[in-house]
Amino acid sequence: MEAYLIAISIGILIYMLMAVGLSLHYGFTGLVNFGHVGFFAIGSYASALLSMQGVPIPLAMLGATVLTTLAAYPLGIIALRLGSDYLAIVTLGFSESVRMMLQTEEWLTRGMHGLPGIPRLFAGWVPADQIDFWIMVSLLVVNVAVFWLVTRVIRSPFGRVIEAIRDNEVAVRALGKDPARFKTRSLMLGAALAGLAGAFQAHYLTFLSPEQFVPLITFYIWIAVFVGGVNRLTGVVLGTVILVGFLEGSRFVREFLGGISEVQMASVRIWVIGMALILIVLYRPQGVLGKSTKGGQS
Repeated sequence: MEAYLIAISIGILIYMLMAVGLSLHYGFTGLVNFGHVGFFAIGSYASALLSMQGVPIPLAMLGATVLTTLAAYPLGIIALRLGSDYLAIVTLGFSESVRMMLQTEEWLTRGMHGLPGIPRLFAGWVPADQIDFWIMVSLLVVNVAVFWLVTRVIRSPFGRVIEAIRDNEVAVRALGKDPARFKTRSLMLGAALAGLAGAFQAHYLTFLSPEQFVPLITFYIWIAVFVGGVNRLTGVVLGTVILVGFLEGSRFVREFLGGISEVQMASVRIWVIGMALILIVLYRPQGVLGKSTKGGQS
């Protein structure tokens, strides 16, 4: 039971890093990013491949985070000058392009066979039966540091500008600011957090496959952000806990519903998640912890 709770906690903390990045994109800057999982995939594979070449895991994770940050730059330059609708389309296409590349470039990623033998974080540093616990602790520390950093960013002049861009981009442009430049920086910072989450995922699972990075993962993170509150970091915590709690808890529903196969149960879970998201958008669009406003986002 303890091992299961630790595994659930690790999943929550990895998703939480991604949700903070997406909250920075959408909740604080107004960017509609449907390809967040693409950055997650780049971080995972980059850290895994670097560590398998003998690079120490901490440096591999740092390198993967930097690479993911740089990967977001050209994406931002291209899409953010065209408008938010184009960004949604471009990011979705970007994430699928990344996944297709992971499938086809077998010389590098082993394609659909998957990438096994990834060095595990803390392996050789602590007893084998304590590795998961220390991964959970390290993720908790990283999340606390990230929340502190993002809070500082939001309260800084940069944070006030991106919030102004979210609320009225035309007014920001009239004041002589370049919204595209600020939105690109926001996109890169959020992508870095997704890449870091991916690096943790790689060194926790020790096996990667392109099918781990389907668009559904991005929409799970969207659900976490919407449920908690699109522009509240505390909402990110609550939303992620609710999301993972529901995903894991729904696995046990099949025990009480006779005659439903595992495949059918997967469809039921997706339906219930979709209905829950629709109800939240209809009756609590600002999220559980979000501030209710008459004119839009708070």
